[in-house]
Amino acid sequence: MLEPDARKRARPVLRGPRRSNAPGLPDWAADTLAELGANVHLAHPLGVKMFTYRRVKNDQRDAADLADLLRMGRLPEAWIAPPATRELRGWVRHRAKLVGVRSNLKCQVHAVLAGAGVQVPMSDLFSPGGQKLLTATRLAPESRARVDSLLRLITALDFEIDTYTKLVAGRLRTDPGYTAIQTIPGVGPLLGAVFVAEIGDVARFARPAQLASWAGLTPSHRESDTTVHRGRITKQGSRLVRWAAVEAVQRVPAHTRLGQRRDRVGERRGHNIGVVAAARDLVTLVFYGLRDHHIRCLHRCADGAITDAA
Repeated sequence: MLEPDARKRARPVLRGPRRSNAPGLPDWAADTLAELGANVHLAHPLGVKMFTYRRVKNDQRDAADLADLLRMGRLPEAWIAPPATRELRGWVRHRAKLVGVRSNLKCQVHAVLAGAGVQVPMSDLFSPGGQKLLTATRLAPESRARVDSLLRLITALDFEIDTYTKLVAGRLRTDPGYTAIQTIPGVGPLLGAVFVAEIGDVARFARPAQLASWAGLTPSHRESDTTVHRGRITKQGSRLVRWAAVEAVQRVPAHTRLGQRRDRVGERRGHNIGVVAAARDLVTLVFYGLRDHHIRCLHRCADGAITDAA
């Protein structure tokens, strides 16, 4: 029997940077290659996922397989947004993240009051009436310090959120598609900016169903012979577009077509499924609004109000 030090050990493999797991093509690299005259293609990660199942996986094999798919016209490609669209997306996404941070801070204020046994009678604690309640409530020094700190942070975030709201509104002031989709019930300036920034060039979608599928609002589909299984929505796509569509249809009145669709499907299959069904219809209206700069199924009444056409 060999001594422990004399046993044969596996030779260590020298490894360089793990380039195969590196992030996708940076925006600046795509712009630089395009300026140099290259025809840039961005492979969609879901479409080339089968590469991970090879027994031998390295950069050389990946590049050869991608080249073969491109030569055969079967390379699944992702859209490379132009610089102006990327900048607008950056503003919209940054504002959305700031709103998320502010919501978290507000929840912390509610948690401090709940821990102190303070009842909040109003629906909005941060309205003028809620501010009076926060000022008049007697709290322990530790709790008061936390509340004051959170309120200062919320005030600072309010300023930043308002700043980016004005920047986005100024950028989209003359955009006809942005103006058109705001005629959809439930879609205002903020949700409209999310649709315009995230969707970008709507002409890359041939029909509204493709836009709904890209937003992850279509059910999964598995078919074999004559057996078809449809499951939950895929949620593969822009999370912000999906959120904006769902948020918009939850605001629409019940007498509108979107509201009737939401309530009718909700009665049969549940509220959440009804909301998703109405969100798909709303994305269809967004598609035509961005493509045609008007939505024919919406008409203006005599009093100037925008309503759904029957």
